[in-house]
Amino acid sequence: MTPAFEKLQKQLKQLPGVGYRSSERIALHLLVEKPARLQSLVAAMQDAAQAVHRCSRCGNLAEDEHCAICVDERRDHSQVCVVEHVPDLVALERSAAYRGGYHVLHGKLSPIHGVGPDDLNFASLISRLENGEIKELILALSNDVEGEATCHYLTEQLPKEREIEVSRIGFGLPSGGGVLYADSVTLKSALDGRRGYS
Repeated sequence: MTPAFEKLQKQLKQLPGVGYRSSERIALHLLVEKPARLQSLVAAMQDAAQAVHRCSRCGNLAEDEHCAICVDERRDHSQVCVVEHVPDLVALERSAAYRGGYHVLHGKLSPIHGVGPDDLNFASLISRLENGEIKELILALSNDVEGEATCHYLTEQLPKEREIEVSRIGFGLPSGGGVLYADSVTLKSALDGRRGYS
């Protein structure tokens, strides 16, 4: 294979869920079998890179200042589900078990890996909590040490003068598991079976 092919394959292999064989197949598909698709794929990726950014309110993907969920008036925005990553939000949306708002932290606290509060999307959540927008906070973070530490940190940041109900999902989610890998039925059970968190 050529150096350019190997460079492409190496880049593809860095994508989540793509191993050596898959990256080789994708590269061959784009360069040999369907070269016409390559330009449209590159164009779509460039367009997305320029147009898509984080929602200024919740951290979800957006093309305007706020994402489609934040501007949807049919949703209960006084209820906010806190998730680690956008794919967790997508998994919850796919389950159709939840019709409130979201807040994406883009990670979880992990001092071992050098991830502190300033590295996560806490500031806009604290602002939303302080202005009285949120009445219920649903913590849908991983059921592991870092997830628990992040939940604890969040509850410590709650404005003392506001009555905010805090709950934690977990029913049906395996220890150490996250939202992303749970099926729709399990996610619905996890949301329905959420418990108070303190």
